[in-house]
Amino acid sequence: MTNQDIIRWLGLIADTLHENAQYLTELDSAIGDADHGTNMERGFTAVRAKLPAMEAMDMAGSLRTVGSTLVSTVGGASGPLYGTAFLRAGGVLTGKESLTPADLVAMLDAFLGGIVARGKAHPGEKTMIDALTPALASAKEALAEGASLAVVSTRAASAAEEGMKATIPMLATKGRASYLAERSIGHQDPGATSSWLILRSLAVVCAQP
Repeated sequence: MTNQDIIRWLGLIADTLHENAQYLTELDSAIGDADHGTNMERGFTAVRAKLPAMEAMDMAGSLRTVGSTLVSTVGGASGPLYGTAFLRAGGVLTGKESLTPADLVAMLDAFLGGIVARGKAHPGEKTMIDALTPALASAKEALAEGASLAVVSTRAASAAEEGMKATIPMLATKGRASYLAERSIGHQDPGATSSWLILRSLAVVCAQP
């Protein structure tokens, strides 16, 4: 996986978030401010505009550009959280020209670590952490088995989807949704959903030759 693949991944994220903007906003309308889809689409529309400039960068530079762009353009908590995630992910790829399965796991580890550090969240609080934590665990298991980039990323995305669905019966204890207390139960977390969409996009790109 090279910087060209990173750029394809970012473009696919932008497409996917555009297609799912209304869906994410509907999820957020139940337990949040009804703006997650709009905010994420805005952020990755800004990222898409910078893709041509990323052609001359390395992978670290591309991901750091994404991070700084999201921090400056995405409203609410998602901008700082995802922005920090991409900045951290870029940091562990400094100097690398291609991505191995081990590098991919390190990137996912840093991505999750950035969100945890910024949001101070833990598993079980009905946040994006509940999708990303099992995704990382599954990716590490696949790596230990000697799996390819495609398999590592696919298993991460599948675990993220299961983690996303697992937020439905959870009681929110973090963020805007926590204000609803018991009423947050029965709703899928929008942040966990956008995290799954991001990892699903990564799996699609990794599976392509």
